[in-house]
Amino acid sequence: MSSFGAVIFDCDGVLVDSEALGLDDNIRFLREHQITWSREELLSELIGIREDDLIEKLEHAYRAANAAPLPSNFLRELYDQRSKYFDDLAALPGASDLVRALDIPIAVASSSKTESLTAKLQKTELLDLFAPHVYSADKVARGKPNPDIFLFAAEQLGVAPSACLVIEDSINGVSAARRAGMDVWGFTGGSHVFPGHAEQLLEAGADWIADTMDAAREKLRA
Repeated sequence: MSSFGAVIFDCDGVLVDSEALGLDDNIRFLREHQITWSREELLSELIGIREDDLIEKLEHAYRAANAAPLPSNFLRELYDQRSKYFDDLAALPGASDLVRALDIPIAVASSSKTESLTAKLQKTELLDLFAPHVYSADKVARGKPNPDIFLFAAEQLGVAPSACLVIEDSINGVSAARRAGMDVWGFTGGSHVFPGHAEQLLEAGADWIADTMDAAREKLRA
């Protein structure tokens, strides 16, 4: 079905449609603290990075806006805006069908913490399709856009990085896959995607853009 040796999937915005959940609440929360990011800026700045890198970005933005350090509970309050919507979490249409159709090794490599990543995959009935190859960036030294998590996933699968395909929705993720020496397809089927996002993914190094999981499945079948 495929000329690749393995397919490595990002989770949020690729397998599960999570990135837009609570997004408007996040924007309101940030504006209450004088961080006036637009929807597009928030997505571009924060999607696809590990929590420690997220804190660093928020710290910089908060200090610039408030001339004060980031409050210790700030990130938890930001996350709470999204956790209210967990019951609405769903898999991207066609994700399960694509994963089930693959006859080569597969893995998930995500910036989410292990507990959160596992919960999202369980909620959307995808966990058993990937287990045990579900990897969080808290397993490696550096998060995306560094290549560590993708190289770790390839090592666990026993497949050379050059034989791996990554499917990613974020600029950080595409950059990480490229730095890992892997082929990478940008995915724009999530509800968080804004006009021009496909072009940004191509500029970051994506080889091709899939706007649906069905399109990715057909491309892999070709």
